[in-house]
Amino acid sequence: MENALRTIGNSILDTIFLIFDFEKSLELTNLTSVLKIVKEHISLEGERLILTNQRALYWERENTLILSDLHIGKTAHFRRHGIPMPDNILQKDLERLKGLIIHFEVKKLLIVGDLFHAETNSDMATFKTWLKQFKDLNLVLIKGNHDRQSKRLMNDLDLTVVSELVLEPFTLIHEHSEIRDDLFTISGHIHPGVLIKGKGKQKLRLPCYQVTSKQLILPAFSLFTGLNTHDSPEDAISYAFTESAIFKFS
Repeated sequence: MENALRTIGNSILDTIFLIFDFEKSLELTNLTSVLKIVKEHISLEGERLILTNQRALYWERENTLILSDLHIGKTAHFRRHGIPMPDNILQKDLERLKGLIIHFEVKKLLIVGDLFHAETNSDMATFKTWLKQFKDLNLVLIKGNHDRQSKRLMNDLDLTVVSELVLEPFTLIHEHSEIRDDLFTISGHIHPGVLIKGKGKQKLRLPCYQVTSKQLILPAFSLFTGLNTHDSPEDAISYAFTESAIFKFS
């Protein structure tokens, strides 16, 4: 993937860096409070999906929002261990999620693993309070490697929890397995990203969706996550994004 990105035309590279710099300037002037949802329409297995620059996809037929790796509890976990963390990281993630739910008017939310990050902590109470505004939302968690909370907590949040979920033609599972190549999987777990190299020593890492003929890997929904720019499935198409644009790399 990194070698492929080096071959992008200079004009496209310049545009990406200009957009990124402009977005950073907006952040500094607090002009990005309104959620901007950029969409990329794709068709997979005969189904229409909408990829968004807000780290979640919308499945039209099911009227369902799908995302992965929210990692609720991560900031509280770090603070508990003496690492200073801003208080508003989780709130920003939840505000983005609220904006997406309202925009698409969804009744079902599928979280493809790692809804939570660590032990039960104060962030879970914040999430429970936030959920109360969506009384008719059907929330399903496809369990990830970090989702080790008690059954009591899951019930308290009115979560349906499964190890995998088959909604034809897709199988949703947190971590894709090569032995399941007979199925089209939607997964998360690896926090995919792309590395874009510009003139001189310019480098830019962006989150992305990775799509092959047999799988779609979701970006991590939380902004407080790293990016894996090294592991990409063979022949994957990457849909990288910024706050105001989506770029397709193949």
